[in-house]
Amino acid sequence: MERVKTNAKDFAREAETSAVFEVTARAGYVANAVIHAMIGIIVLVLASGGDGEGDQAGALKAVAGAPAGFVVLWLIAIGLWALGAWHAAEGLLARDPTGDTRGAARKWGRRLAEWGQAIVFIALGVFSAAVAIGARPDAEQTAEDASRSLLRIPGGPILLGLIGLAIGIGGIAFVVMGVRRSFRARMRIPDDGFGRGVTVLGVVGFLAKGVALTIVGVLLVVAAVATDAATAGGLDGAVEALLALPLGPVLAWVVGLGFLAYAVFTVARARFARM
Repeated sequence: MERVKTNAKDFAREAETSAVFEVTARAGYVANAVIHAMIGIIVLVLASGGDGEGDQAGALKAVAGAPAGFVVLWLIAIGLWALGAWHAAEGLLARDPTGDTRGAARKWGRRLAEWGQAIVFIALGVFSAAVAIGARPDAEQTAEDASRSLLRIPGGPILLGLIGLAIGIGGIAFVVMGVRRSFRARMRIPDDGFGRGVTVLGVVGFLAKGVALTIVGVLLVVAAVATDAATAGGLDGAVEALLALPLGPVLAWVVGLGFLAYAVFTVARARFARM
């Protein structure tokens, strides 16, 4: 087992020193930016009374309908897979900074965070590839079906509630990262006007994404408490919930613009991320 672990770390170190791998992983940020830009545009359309799916599925299907969409979707998938692999390697190579219990906790916290991001990016890459070959998934219906299946098994409502709580905590973490500008620690942002602009985009983008994820988490917790899968939903459901609030369209416009800001920030992140 120790030999396998050593070999895996050696492979991860070799991968991280590969210039081609780094460039492809950085391209993954651009791919992620395309998805967030499309989500932002769709949310603005919904806020203006139009139709659309304000989530990753809707964004990828919109890309599929564009000229050369098939090629773009595969490029997005490859970039996201590379970025996911990079985060997986980062998690594997995380170090214990102090050698004590606190240091071990920080190492495993970093590992879990990196591996969590790796799973998200790799899953999005698979989603993009699936749309490229003709799949047309309905993420909102999938979320409801998955929630319904969970609610039917013993302990399912508790598990669904925990999933919603985890997503909600993730959303709050995005808000905190935006407010504290802690994302700067993982980037080499220049100390000039351009760098300050990148920081502002990051703050706005992290806040908008955090709000959206928090609403998704709340919807899942409500579904678990009410044992009603129809209440559950993904980002599209979160936008619908937002539109149902007083001044909902205005709030949706703010979130949509926030996703666009996050998209522009993520393009900058491709250039300035510490990798």
